[in-house]
Amino acid sequence: MFDNLNSTAILFIDLINDFKFDGGEKLLANTEEILPNIVKLRQLAEEHKLPIIYVNDHYRLWQSNPDTIIKYCMNEANEHIIQQLKPKPNDYFLIKPQHSAFFQTPLLSLLRDLGKKHLMIAGIAGDICVLFTTKDAYMYQFSMHIPKNCTASENKQGNDYALYLMNSVMKANIDPI
Repeated sequence: MFDNLNSTAILFIDLINDFKFDGGEKLLANTEEILPNIVKLRQLAEEHKLPIIYVNDHYRLWQSNPDTIIKYCMNEANEHIIQQLKPKPNDYFLIKPQHSAFFQTPLLSLLRDLGKKHLMIAGIAGDICVLFTTKDAYMYQFSMHIPKNCTASENKQGNDYALYLMNSVMKANIDPI
């Protein structure tokens, strides 16, 4: 599963989410389906001592403190998701202003400093933020594994098409974990 442990980092994209937007209920339902797989990916990363990097929307708070983002996003519908997926003290947590985890963030500098060249990417929405992140990672010449059972979008067909693009155009492995 891990191509090269020494060069691998895990990216979790937008897992802290309030789901309070048009289409949010669909994304919430599809996120619940992948939840056990993301938990499993996190466990595997911890077992192999891989760095886990959360890159999340900032919700106009512009706070890179995960507790601030969690407090803002937590609601009755998503609490069970956030409780299982929230960052742990040794995880990295970055905020992003746009769709890609690389756009105007320190992610590239962090990955270079950690000596990482292979990324495992999971999160939501697969057809937007995960796709844009994958495109940028490809441009920066990272090898990637985006497990198809660890991404969700509002629309399953859109998610499948994004995975197709990540695999065929950006050369990402999309095998499930």
